[in-house]
Amino acid sequence: MISSQHCLDRLPWPEVVDGLQRPGSTVVWPFGAIEQHGPHLPLATDALFADRMLDRVLAQLPSDLPIWRLPVQALGFSPEHAGFPGTLSLPADLLIRLVETVGLQLAALGVRRLVLFNAHGGQIGLLQAAARELRAQAPGMAVLPCFLWSGVSGLRELLPSPELANGLHAGLAETSLMLALEPSLVGPQRPVDGEHGNPSVAATPPEGWSLEGAAPCAWLTSDLSVSGVVGDSRAANAELGQQLEHRVVDHWQRLFRSLLASDWPPVDSVLSS
Repeated sequence: MISSQHCLDRLPWPEVVDGLQRPGSTVVWPFGAIEQHGPHLPLATDALFADRMLDRVLAQLPSDLPIWRLPVQALGFSPEHAGFPGTLSLPADLLIRLVETVGLQLAALGVRRLVLFNAHGGQIGLLQAAARELRAQAPGMAVLPCFLWSGVSGLRELLPSPELANGLHAGLAETSLMLALEPSLVGPQRPVDGEHGNPSVAATPPEGWSLEGAAPCAWLTSDLSVSGVVGDSRAANAELGQQLEHRVVDHWQRLFRSLLASDWPPVDSVLSS
């Protein structure tokens, strides 16, 4: 389990002041969503992933490093899932203002780096924009918007090509990871939908375009799926989920160690701002 020393909200304010004044002080803010994940995964899937995986990453770091986490921001930007009951979505401008408001307060406390640790693919671009807006207002603090699955090596060895390309939502990877983390929250249904060929839905973009990638489409889930699933989770299992968990945790603990050992952001850049 993660030490309470890494949880900013569990510290008294004098310890917060002293800690955030340390060189290289870093705060990680996990982001998820409350949105449909098919008939077999909970609405809080992305929020649970961001929360649990961050805990596992921080548990592998030395307790004396100047890094702390905030509570997970569970409500996110999910308009693509609005046609399915249970989805709750914040407006884009509200989420940007939230990042700016909290980020500016952290910068005023002396935080040198704020990592936006996001597990919801539908708000990657929005958090990148929010990060740049915040950095412009707080040039002395680095802002790093991250996506849980981005850059993780070895996924091609664990997932078949169709799922890597088009298993975008409640598919093999997400269902397997949830079976490893919280199996009691996984239902028995395994619909195959989206790019995997539900005949009632036209799921294939025009030639040269894709759901995500070099020439992406701003798709809605209802464009692709009647079940809310975009992918194929029939082969999902806890062993695969544990392998995915290991790859993800190893990737991010290495990146956090690298960040904490660095002088980022550049001192010259901060002084000239």
